[in-house]
Amino acid sequence: MLRALALATLVVVTPPQASGQALGVLRIKVVLLDAEQKATPVPRHALLVSDNPSSAPPRLIVTTLDGTATLTLRPGNYTVESDRPVAFNGKAYQWTQMVDVVAGRDTVLELTAGNAQVEAASPAMASGVPLENDPSFLLPKWQDSVVALWTATTHASGFVIGANGLIATNQRVIGTATSVEVQLTPAVKVAATVLAADAVRDVAILWIDPKVVESVLPVPLPCNQPAKPPVVNGDELFTIGVPLRQQKGMTSGTVSQVDSHGIQSDFRLAPGSAGGPIFTARGDLVGITSTVDEDDQTTRGDARIVRSEDACDAVSAAEKKMKTAAAPSGTHLPVEPARPFPLDALKNAAEHRGGSLSPYQMTSSTFDVAFITPVMTYGAQLQAERASKRERDRSTGEQPFVRPLMEFYNWSEYVNDFPPVLLVRVTPKLVEGFWTTVARGAASTQGISIPPIKHFKSGFSRLRAFCGDAEVTPIHPFKLESRLSESDAIYEGLYVFDPDAIGPQCGTVKIVLYSEKEPAKADTRVVEPKVVEQIWQDFAPYRASR
Repeated sequence: MLRALALATLVVVTPPQASGQALGVLRIKVVLLDAEQKATPVPRHALLVSDNPSSAPPRLIVTTLDGTATLTLRPGNYTVESDRPVAFNGKAYQWTQMVDVVAGRDTVLELTAGNAQVEAASPAMASGVPLENDPSFLLPKWQDSVVALWTATTHASGFVIGANGLIATNQRVIGTATSVEVQLTPAVKVAATVLAADAVRDVAILWIDPKVVESVLPVPLPCNQPAKPPVVNGDELFTIGVPLRQQKGMTSGTVSQVDSHGIQSDFRLAPGSAGGPIFTARGDLVGITSTVDEDDQTTRGDARIVRSEDACDAVSAAEKKMKTAAAPSGTHLPVEPARPFPLDALKNAAEHRGGSLSPYQMTSSTFDVAFITPVMTYGAQLQAERASKRERDRSTGEQPFVRPLMEFYNWSEYVNDFPPVLLVRVTPKLVEGFWTTVARGAASTQGISIPPIKHFKSGFSRLRAFCGDAEVTPIHPFKLESRLSESDAIYEGLYVFDPDAIGPQCGTVKIVLYSEKEPAKADTRVVEPKVVEQIWQDFAPYRASR
């Protein structure tokens, strides 16, 4: 390692390539096969690249998490060698290979077990532990097993634990949800059934169609297995999660407390990462990340870890329920567009838009409906200071819980990223009771001013959208949770649609609303063609950038 650090310094001061000389690109990929013969990239492997004959100190390059490294070189012959062996599955691998780099071309060098020098790993590397217990192997090995979870009110992480389609997560993050959407890749999302939810142990077990995870390596729970070395204070742990609208990543932390109820660590989890697996540096699964009670002063902000063995009873209950429960559907659900809305296009559209940046609105007897595009959310951010001053309209005496239309509560992190989607927000209307109106009128005759005391007509239940006669499936059927008090909340709908799903091609666009008060009664509203056209035009810069 000292040699690598010294050479890394030499790389920084290596003279630049001769001006005017055509260069070539060397692309290196290091891959080994695991026990299941699955290709496993070798991350953070240090390689030395020397020209032949030697005219300068070797260059040090290190492979990324996907096992690759890229280097621009002058044409010539080079030697690529490992700075140190890498241990994998009980063996130590190192490479020494010669390669020709050609001007103006890409040269690919694959380092595999077939061209490596292989020896038995030393005792310090036994049991398949990477050299110096390097945990970088955890992400390449398990990242396909970790999935994103979506409920109506939250985003979380989970991980596949069996070829039968079972997924483990913690119960706090999914709450009382009976169905969850599981996103395995940016292009694949399916529905899941909640088979078991143990609030005491904080474990939930979900079930998806096993065919969807046929190629995924399950993370084995330590049920009915020999005990592993115990976790103690000071141990370093690693978790893999899927942060909200970000790529999967690995986070490390140090154990701060261990007791019979669980483990605490100083993990700083990104939004949406809770529910992922926790590993030791040796790769042993020891738990599931969870959330911390806001009123728990003993945690000092540390993350809670549910012990992996606590999931075993929930798995047994789930497997029993599988025998009689309806099999989950493997139908792929709509996903967000892969490309983001270019920020320069958003800024230009917001600054040069004629008229108001307010959402397009329509109304029903019970709800107000707003159609919100990324141009509006971006414009709202630009005007954030003015919007914050409109937090409460004191002149009309609105209640503190009546917030601006562009505040998104539990889904603020999602909307603030300007996803290229259409948001349809459904807000319950406020009404004033008859006797409250009478009392306020009587008070006014005595010169006493009493502000209106309002309540919601009915909470939001669900929404259906139609393009012509075809129903449009939303990407996400979110709900906004607005707290009225510690024990009471009102829910608004926030449905997310693909930007191409609703437009002039539909002919007629209909929104069907259902309330909590009358969940079987459909309230159908036709969206004005002018509004549909305006929505379509708001996404014109996005379509033009494809």
